[in-house]
Amino acid sequence: MKNSSSNMTNNFRDKAQLIWNIAEILRGSWKQHEYQDVILPLVVVKRLDSLLAPTKAKVLQQNNELKAQIDIDPVLKAASKVGFYNVSEYDFEKLLEDPDHIATNFKHYLRGFSANIEDIIEKFEFDRQLSRLEGGNLLYLIIKELNKVDLHPDVVDNHEMGSIFEELIRKFSEQSNETAGEHYTPRDVIKLMVEILFVPDRDKLKKEHIIKTVYDCACGTGGMLSIAKEYIRNDVNKDAGVYLYGQELNPVTYAMCKSDMLIKGENPDNMKGGEKDHSLASTLSNDQFFGTHFDYMLTNPPFGVDWKKDMDAVEREAERGYAGRFGAGLPRSSDGQFLFLQHLISKMRPESEGGSRIGIVFNGSPLFTGDAGQGESEIRRWILEHDWLEAVVALPDQLFFNTGIPTYLWFVTNRKEDKRKGVVQIIDARGFSEKMRKSLGNKRNEITDAHRAKVLELYKGFAENEYSKIFKNSDFGYRQIVVERPLRMNFQASAERIERLKGHEVFWKIFMTKDRLPDPEKQKLLHLIENFGDEAYLNQEKFVEAMKKRCDEQKIELKKPVLKFILSMLGERDEKADVCTLADGSIEPDSTLRDSENVPLNEDARVYFDREVKPYVPDAWIDETCTDHKDGKLGRIGYEVPVTRFFYKYEAPRSTEVIKKEIEELEQEISKLMASL
Repeated sequence: MKNSSSNMTNNFRDKAQLIWNIAEILRGSWKQHEYQDVILPLVVVKRLDSLLAPTKAKVLQQNNELKAQIDIDPVLKAASKVGFYNVSEYDFEKLLEDPDHIATNFKHYLRGFSANIEDIIEKFEFDRQLSRLEGGNLLYLIIKELNKVDLHPDVVDNHEMGSIFEELIRKFSEQSNETAGEHYTPRDVIKLMVEILFVPDRDKLKKEHIIKTVYDCACGTGGMLSIAKEYIRNDVNKDAGVYLYGQELNPVTYAMCKSDMLIKGENPDNMKGGEKDHSLASTLSNDQFFGTHFDYMLTNPPFGVDWKKDMDAVEREAERGYAGRFGAGLPRSSDGQFLFLQHLISKMRPESEGGSRIGIVFNGSPLFTGDAGQGESEIRRWILEHDWLEAVVALPDQLFFNTGIPTYLWFVTNRKEDKRKGVVQIIDARGFSEKMRKSLGNKRNEITDAHRAKVLELYKGFAENEYSKIFKNSDFGYRQIVVERPLRMNFQASAERIERLKGHEVFWKIFMTKDRLPDPEKQKLLHLIENFGDEAYLNQEKFVEAMKKRCDEQKIELKKPVLKFILSMLGERDEKADVCTLADGSIEPDSTLRDSENVPLNEDARVYFDREVKPYVPDAWIDETCTDHKDGKLGRIGYEVPVTRFFYKYEAPRSTEVIKKEIEELEQEISKLMASL
């Protein structure tokens, strides 16, 4: 068995390399990152051609006899025995017999496919490539070389063909560094994610006649789905029934995914999306698995990508509360990662029906972005208060092709093991990688098998150590109280402050007419201010009293909005001044000194304030109007998961002697360089 497996691996890689080499025919006419736009669709068509070869004659006969009938699609699918067909008289062999007309004949051949295959070819946008291939005899050369690669099902079974196609996708994606991350997640990341996702259920998955569903809501080329199934079938239970489902926005990527599923013998109709109309293809705008629940879900949603195109649909659904997918809250429009997680949570089976497990790749933003009461914090609160977050794994940086930023794996489930209930495990795997011999875009590090095994051991061990921490759900929560301090201002009608008043845009609205001409009545007030004198007042009430007295003497009306403007222009903050008060006699808070404190959930906010704030700012007080929208208690509840803080290690600064020595060495080096010049 071991040798057989090894031979199969070498066989698929050999064939993948043969096809990869064919792409060199395009050199000069296509950029390297465009090769896949030509080769992948043709590989799909070649495989389909090989699958249809045994029943080609029968399908053509049935078509000729029954084509007058309204719907012969089911009949022809049955005749082909593979769920699709081609009614063109051409195949790859016959196309090569007429080199002069190969482009015309190939178009005719493509039009002969059944509708489910036409959909794939259309999404590949192959027409644009075909028009470029017509010149220079390139189409003939590629079909000729590709026809030498035997992809007949008797030689290459579905699993091996899937491996060939997946290998090509991987190699093309790595070559297309600038766009790879949009639809391709490195296999080392997926393998780690899949193992942690399934390891708690290994015993359950070993049962006879087990059937499980796996879903990816941003499935890209389908790599996560394929690796998930491989893990179950190869490492746990070869007879398990595993059914894959996915939705993808990008039409070309969708075509790759659907082709891969078709080639591997999966049901390609379980892959949705790909429409050119964004709103129809998007998981957020249009859930094409509405009402469906899945056993396992995993995805790598876009990082830091705005969801403005989906905003109308998402906000309408959010208005339905928990009857829709986004009842917990909406993140800021610049980053939709949390929308995808809420979508997946809506797909969890009820715990009474076995529950579900979710694995998702995030960047750092979902860990801490958003203040108490804001969308992201409310989503974290919803997840943690329902005890769904099981573990977070901090990954090494520089793992992905198009970004080097830190990333994290979140594992969410509504059926935690007893030992994990009420707590979250945080694993620091940031150092578990090694440098690659050759970088692929931003991917400079990879998680080796040994590193993956270590992370899995930490997860299964579920213990506190240097790399693993365990926290209660409530440890991530806090109550945010607003701390106020009194406003203290002095007031003076100095020349400088009067000029500031005249230069403010509000001055023109108050002291001038609509035509920006002097208002006679308001000019009296301005004249009063200009001749008020430059005496400095340290008490607001005394200044207002003096101002009103002079206005009364000169019979000038002083309205509240005008007085407020004058106070703001002639006043300056002064710690030595008296406290300002409001009309009701209460202390007026200074908005510039307003601050907030995050009080741990398990501590009384007032006790915390008296201990941590009051001794240092004796005149401060808590804004009692700031209460939580759910329990009405003092302070808004917020949640964050500050992973890096949990594993922070203090590093002492270098001594002055070391720094001095380095400076001296640099000076000597500079002197030598200058001397050489």
